[in-house]
Amino acid sequence: MEQHTSDPSAQHPFTLLGLGAMGTALARAWLAAGHPLTVWNRTPARAEALAAEGATVAGTAAEAVAANRLVVVCLLDDNSVRQALSDVDLTGRDVVNLTTSTPGQARALADWIGDRGGRFLDGGIMAVPPMISVPESGGYVLYSGSTDVFEAYRHTLAVPTGTRYVGTDPGFAALYDVALLSAMTGMFSGAAHAFALIRREEIPPKDLAPLLADWLAAMAGAVHLTAAQLASGDYTMGVTSNLAMMVTANATLLRTAQEQGVSTELLTPYTGLMARRLADGHGDESDAGVVDLLLR
Repeated sequence: MEQHTSDPSAQHPFTLLGLGAMGTALARAWLAAGHPLTVWNRTPARAEALAAEGATVAGTAAEAVAANRLVVVCLLDDNSVRQALSDVDLTGRDVVNLTTSTPGQARALADWIGDRGGRFLDGGIMAVPPMISVPESGGYVLYSGSTDVFEAYRHTLAVPTGTRYVGTDPGFAALYDVALLSAMTGMFSGAAHAFALIRREEIPPKDLAPLLADWLAAMAGAVHLTAAQLASGDYTMGVTSNLAMMVTANATLLRTAQEQGVSTELLTPYTGLMARRLADGHGDESDAGVVDLLLR
């Protein structure tokens, strides 16, 4: 992972389209590092503060794109990107899209920009605005698509936060992004259920929180074993608690929720899949086989 570099040769002048919370945080990081920056936003008032900090404000997206070869886009969604660039000449432009999208949207956008004479690099931001320009925050951006574009601007892209290039397929950054966010969503749902279990008891949530955080951190390493099992096809490899044991334990989780007056709706989708896998005769395996049940 790379962070900010002071290499003057990497201080490319470039354009940024989109000045929401994330776009503004990115812009300020680049301006602070001395990068000549042209900005555009659909609502012009959002650009006023950045103009005071040294940014050049363009009146239209076309004017902003025309100003520089490198164009970074950080807008609301895929439709917003297409609208902003619909009547813009992209010949010879290198477009780096930091707008959240699906893998399919990223691949289609790469083709759309390529057909109009531009090169494309997609990015998935694994950070929230307060993490930008804070190296110790652990934030980074996943990039995929044109290797040439990434290599040409890697130092510039590394100024706000770390960078990780994940392949030439323009959809991979979005796919990694959504995979990581999906796992985060599952973690948050489990935490919500845990807090619900103690909600009516004389247990302060602040007393559970450190235990919960430490337990989740301790269990997170299990993903490496799951990855190895999926790669090898041997779901019994390294198993300590097999599926039969876990399904039996799940009954206690569900009964405790009922006793505490807590809905099981956050648990039952996963426990149900585990029970199906067990019923299919895989009791000696880990729960990695649930992955196969999810594939349609």
